[in-house]
Amino acid sequence: MNGNTTFRHTNVALLGLAEVVAPIEVTSESFDARLSGTLERLGLPENLLQRVAGVYARRNWDTPTDFMEGAAEAGRKVLANTGIDPADIGLMINTSVTRESLEPSVAVTVHNGIGLQPQAMNFDVTNACLGFVNGMTIAATMIDSGAISYALVVAGEDASRVQEATIDRLNRPDITREEYLEEFASLTLGSGAVAAVLGRADEHPEGHRILGGVTRAATWNHELCVGDHNGMFTDTKGLLENGMELVTAAWEEAHADGWNWQNMDRYVMHQVSNIHTNSIAKAAELDMDRVPKSYPELGNVGPASLPITLAREVDTLEKGDRILCMGVGSGLNTAMMEILW
Repeated sequence: MNGNTTFRHTNVALLGLAEVVAPIEVTSESFDARLSGTLERLGLPENLLQRVAGVYARRNWDTPTDFMEGAAEAGRKVLANTGIDPADIGLMINTSVTRESLEPSVAVTVHNGIGLQPQAMNFDVTNACLGFVNGMTIAATMIDSGAISYALVVAGEDASRVQEATIDRLNRPDITREEYLEEFASLTLGSGAVAAVLGRADEHPEGHRILGGVTRAATWNHELCVGDHNGMFTDTKGLLENGMELVTAAWEEAHADGWNWQNMDRYVMHQVSNIHTNSIAKAAELDMDRVPKSYPELGNVGPASLPITLAREVDTLEKGDRILCMGVGSGLNTAMMEILW
């Protein structure tokens, strides 16, 4: 294929990750209780979220707009943990799906909340659940180019509003079984925040080399999953089938271009569900013992899911471990990125 669907970085390191956990736990059992009348009328069993998706709980903020402060807190936390001076950050990318308004960007609120300097360029990059990986690719490319020395990538998500809107709609007396299942995925969503700081590898031997990866698009599937604060409507079967086809094509293209990802130490995936995770693992013949999961207790935290899962693995990783970040985002798009620990 022609084009830049595969890419390599030469002098970029991931210096640190930090998660901020939303304070309120919301169990799938509590959703079942609120939807008990609808489930009984439609002849649907309880525990669908647990048995089918593997999601037992998710987190929410005290108030919906706290996702921005969560992202800022994650940014402050990762800078403190790595010892990077906020004044040295040349770029901050917010990759959140969640937003309050068309203008201004979420990035300006987070930039101000972290306390970054005027010279730090800032903007939003939104690409469904792939935003964080895309943001890291943009930041890494700018570091490789020499334009900046350090970059901060953040994401903060709020799912409480779509949860409430979905439950209200599913409790309508005229809701059908098909409509219920079309919105089922909305109830797997959760809230949280995360941040990563990137820098030059030759100046940070303690860092973890970002080697590169692959992206691939199948945008003729852009209507399979459409959502906003009022609800998310998903063709689950179509999304899974076309997503697997896209992942397989990207995997094969990357290997044809010289990557070898068959025996990685960790496969850190975007966190969706049991079915999604198991299907990708089967298609790529991955060892499930090397696939960490955060969705059972956090649900799908959008673009924050993948980096949160990686942040939770940091204490178990050793120098020389090879990490493959893998994700599929509504649209459809896929991205994979290799990190050498």
